[in-house]
Amino acid sequence: MNNPLHTLSQFVTQTDYAALPAPLVEKAKRHFLDTLGAALAGSQAELTQRTLRAMNASESDGASVIWGTEQGLSARNAALVNGIAAHALELDDAGGCDHSGAVVVPAMLAVLPLCDPMPSGQELINAMVIGYDVARRVLEACGGYSPHNEAGWHSTGTCGVFGAAAACARLLKLDATQTASALGLAASMSGGLWAFIHDGADSKKLHAGRPAEGGVLAVLLAREGVTGPNQVFDDVWGGFLRTLARDTAQPEALTADLGVIWKLARCSIKPYAACRGTHSAIDAIGELLSELDIKADEIESIDVSASEFLVGMCAGLDTTTLAASQMSLPYALAVRCLLGHAGLDAYEEKLRGDVEVLGFMQRIRMHSDASLAPLDEPRLTLTRKDGRSASRQVKTPLGGPLNPIGDDALLEKFRSLATRALPDVHVERLVALCLNLDQKTDLQDLLDLLRFP
Repeated sequence: MNNPLHTLSQFVTQTDYAALPAPLVEKAKRHFLDTLGAALAGSQAELTQRTLRAMNASESDGASVIWGTEQGLSARNAALVNGIAAHALELDDAGGCDHSGAVVVPAMLAVLPLCDPMPSGQELINAMVIGYDVARRVLEACGGYSPHNEAGWHSTGTCGVFGAAAACARLLKLDATQTASALGLAASMSGGLWAFIHDGADSKKLHAGRPAEGGVLAVLLAREGVTGPNQVFDDVWGGFLRTLARDTAQPEALTADLGVIWKLARCSIKPYAACRGTHSAIDAIGELLSELDIKADEIESIDVSASEFLVGMCAGLDTTTLAASQMSLPYALAVRCLLGHAGLDAYEEKLRGDVEVLGFMQRIRMHSDASLAPLDEPRLTLTRKDGRSASRQVKTPLGGPLNPIGDDALLEKFRSLATRALPDVHVERLVALCLNLDQKTDLQDLLDLLRFP
């Protein structure tokens, strides 16, 4: 029987850019740009600034850029800070490990100064696609998103570390044996609990930064000959799947259709600054408001029929913290109805405590529907004050692979976010660089553009 760890390590070391389908390359460039935009805006978030101060207390400057700032740190700590920044505002992509971009991209760029020679744009894209693939495969081997997360694990933290390790191993040109050790070591750096859901704690955002950091550390150790467990994905005591997914493991998912089905292709780019679980409902209420041609003050109630999983994750009414608000489906619906959007500005502190917003949330009811599978999208019923009602279920929310946002919307999102941290001229040069990343032979320009001038 083949050892899945060895199969994955061969995949990481042997997959060439030429094997990537052209549409996948184009999608990768757009997810790369989107992640940078989310992180540049997130670099200004208080959580990111606090993390940066904590890192500054324990180490001096390093060669890896802290995006949107004048500063550099070690590769490990840059991956940590930039990963937190990428996830800080809930605008990063979803559908991978879950938030693969906020893990894989910060890890990759953190190790670029350690690469000799500097990789090309094509090599960076190749490593990124590999990282997304490995991270998602580990999640699927755990049984998939809903059972793994229902068990209390936050998959971005538990599975993302393998994607970061895979991408960095490729960039640093580790051989298959070293790569297997890096993936094995990454398993011991896996972690992330859903405990934050009860009080909106900041720990959720660390679940992107920590696996980025862990992936970098695992690769640096493996490069120096530190070994990881050879049977980490086998059905043995202490193995990753037996420990974290004893009752749900599907180990065959680690290698099924490897190099044929690319996991990045299933990922979503977020149009809204909220948990992806709220997006279908935001789309549905927007369609209902438009079709009925009504305003918020004409709405009597909104009933949301959702899976038990989604109710447990997104039915909260707490708006005291940004993290709690972004997980709240009632809040997302309230701001969409009252403001006409659920963008980043809708989650500002003054709005989270606004009397009108909080009052409107009381008109929204969420309840479990046993007929809906964990990842099924919710059904909304809007009732007007005159008693008339209409219902809607959006099964393909905006931003997903079956309903992607166009380039105009993507660039509008990127510019609105990146200009919070960088001058317009840098932002426009980043747009051009990222959309032509496969043509770049020297990535030093990329690192220079991400640093505040």
